[in-house]
Amino acid sequence: MRILIPENVGMGRLLALVTDAFGGKGGIAQYNRDFLAALTNCGVFESIIVLPRNAPEEFIPPRGLTQLPPRRNRVRYVLAALWSLRAGDMRIIFCGHLYVAAFAAVLARLTRAKLIVQLHGIEAWSRPDRVRRYAVERANLVLCVSRYTRDAVLDWATIAPERIVVMPNTVAPIFTPGDGAALREELCLVGKKVLLTVGRMDSRERYKGQDKVIAALPQLIAEGHDVVYVIVGDGDDRARLEKLTTIAGLTSRVIFTGPFEQRRLVEAYRMADLFVMPSTGEGFGIAFIEAMACGTPALGLNVAGANEALLDGELGTAASEADFASALARQLAEKKPDREMLAAAVRRRFGQEVFAANLRATVLPLLLEAT
Repeated sequence: MRILIPENVGMGRLLALVTDAFGGKGGIAQYNRDFLAALTNCGVFESIIVLPRNAPEEFIPPRGLTQLPPRRNRVRYVLAALWSLRAGDMRIIFCGHLYVAAFAAVLARLTRAKLIVQLHGIEAWSRPDRVRRYAVERANLVLCVSRYTRDAVLDWATIAPERIVVMPNTVAPIFTPGDGAALREELCLVGKKVLLTVGRMDSRERYKGQDKVIAALPQLIAEGHDVVYVIVGDGDDRARLEKLTTIAGLTSRVIFTGPFEQRRLVEAYRMADLFVMPSTGEGFGIAFIEAMACGTPALGLNVAGANEALLDGELGTAASEADFASALARQLAEKKPDREMLAAAVRRRFGQEVFAANLRATVLPLLLEAT
């Protein structure tokens, strides 16, 4: 959808300082892609320049957007950002992560551009160092993916509440209900109850909760559930989870697939009976809405931003940590919801048209002010 804008909005340039965007992996990269693509569709800017730290995969950027080669080295990243300012008329500096906020604030001050800082989750829940805090407090607009993150920022930042706006993730059109039978057959899952988790297995981010699901499997099996747990993703914590699986005697019940490209990921969501991610550290949890957009029910914890992806229980199920294993058993026993109705409900709340409308309502006033 192309967003119509007032004729008096002047053309200018936007510089996006991000960790990951096009060609990147994970929820933050996806959010940045969705945000910047929606901004491109606005037609407000003469050009949008994206400077990432990482971009491991090939990509085709939207028309009107230029992504520079990634710069992992800090000095080269700074030099590349300064080089991108050479044409002048920089209207907006978009900072896609708290870690880059201090540098983004400096560039905004040098160029007299407006500053937008995007905050996601756990990195913003505790009080940051003074320099990053100062950068957030000087931002013209702070975007948070959830109310939980917004409330956390308001606890440590001296900033007008109206300058901190919740703008949750969106779900791509490719995530729709369909037939997952082919992947079930490939993984030898025909006739099984399939649990699915999609997420990193990072030793620094063990909050995703794959180990909680593994621990719950013996009881589910004892209760008569012919269940298999499929884990999509990779990371340096995979070996630990595989060891837990072996010790529990569950090697025939847990499948580690490694990462999937997007189309195969859609198939994985479609084949699952239940998407489950008992995470305690989600800023939002885009995998929840991707799964439900494919018509698969989702179970998470009523902790942090996961509540908001599950719409406080209206779309998916949010259980307490103490009740997680029981909630998992109940979900497996219950009749599955109508896939099309669930997918439609997700799009009404988190579809790309809704995301674009939210962007217009929050960012466009700032652009008008900048002209």
